[in-house]
Amino acid sequence: MAKVIISCAVTGSAHVPSMSGALPVTPEEIASQAIEAAEAGAAILHLHARVPEDGRPTGDPDVYARFLPVIKQRTDAVVNITTGGAVTMSVQERLAAARRFAPELCSLNMGSINFSFFPAAARIKSWKHGWEKDYVEGSDDFIFKNTFRDIAYILEAMSDAGTRFEHECYDVGHLYNLAHFLDRGLVKPGFFVQMVFGILGGIGAELDNLMFMKQTCDRLFGKDSFQWSVLAAGRHQMPFVTQAALMGGHVRVGLEDSLFIERGVLAASNAQQVEKIKRILAEMGHEPATPDEARHILGLKGGDRVEF
Repeated sequence: MAKVIISCAVTGSAHVPSMSGALPVTPEEIASQAIEAAEAGAAILHLHARVPEDGRPTGDPDVYARFLPVIKQRTDAVVNITTGGAVTMSVQERLAAARRFAPELCSLNMGSINFSFFPAAARIKSWKHGWEKDYVEGSDDFIFKNTFRDIAYILEAMSDAGTRFEHECYDVGHLYNLAHFLDRGLVKPGFFVQMVFGILGGIGAELDNLMFMKQTCDRLFGKDSFQWSVLAAGRHQMPFVTQAALMGGHVRVGLEDSLFIERGVLAASNAQQVEKIKRILAEMGHEPATPDEARHILGLKGGDRVEF
């Protein structure tokens, strides 16, 4: 069977420190958990940055500079820098780190959506930092903005760097947006689709939707013109990525997507989630791809051509 790429999304921007003590916040914590996830079997590390003092999401390249070199020195994993950042950032802020560091891979949200997580506020009994409550409760008014102009700007800004993209598709319309950029020549065959399920504002986490998204990809792009992966939020994480692997896709786990390791039990680390999906893959007869195998599968430029 083909190798399965395990991606690990280490910290994200939606979860706040009050939700879990395991969520990495400081550059040292992000580096440590990323390295442990790679050692556990993650071929790709999807990275956001946070203000070290309070965990607030930040796009500041100087904060990224405190953990990216450490990760590169300690692991051969592919580094995937977000261009999604947080819904509170401008597109220029979201792109700043990618432009400075020219990673092998960047995430790219393929459209604008309501991006909400305010129901989580009811489950938090005390808040560690003053910004968190307003941020979580206020997400009922958040729109993640990526217009066609924004997407074209990101694609064109990174074209000379040789960076490829993880095209994050939160709904079926995002697949049609991706097809539009394929027609325009700004995206080339061999691209990487990351299907996202269970975000409030995006497509729901039902297995019928997974089948429909994959069928839509096959119809729009042709089965041999793309690689695909799945992530799902919260309790849907492991069932969905397991189903994706059964269907021939790649998988993503990590504390950005779910803070739990099983029902009602908070994960101790990102590596614990990587180890769990690696065991599940092994039971199905799948082998996790190494970082170099992931580079080959996705047509990446190599870790020697990044700027960190």
